[in-house]
Amino acid sequence: MKSKATGIQYIDNEDQGDLFDLKIEVVRDVSGQIVSGLVIGATQPQNEASILIARKGEFKLNPLLGVGIGDALLDENLLEYRHRIREHFAMDGLNVKALDFYNLQKFSINAEYE
Repeated sequence: MKSKATGIQYIDNEDQGDLFDLKIEVVRDVSGQIVSGLVIGATQPQNEASILIARKGEFKLNPLLGVGIGDALLDENLLEYRHRIREHFAMDGLNVKALDFYNLQKFSINAEYE
């Protein structure tokens, strides 16, 4: 399987711009020509965030993928969402080692690609 650990970066809360837009840092050579622009780096945190935020049907290439964590705000039982997180992370090749999701205000997920 192809590694998903490295890829094109999204703008995150530490950058200026709209969240989840492509992160672009234009690099020019001495003559002013653009030689690169897309930022490449570790993608696991952004992949985890994308899976958590997306609902089923929002990924064109994998329409069954997406936890829809925003819906948990209206739900009192987080057990279903703990199961969904494990299931949907596994669909993307992520192995969840630890999952602390009992409170919507503070939760943590420790996962890594297989």
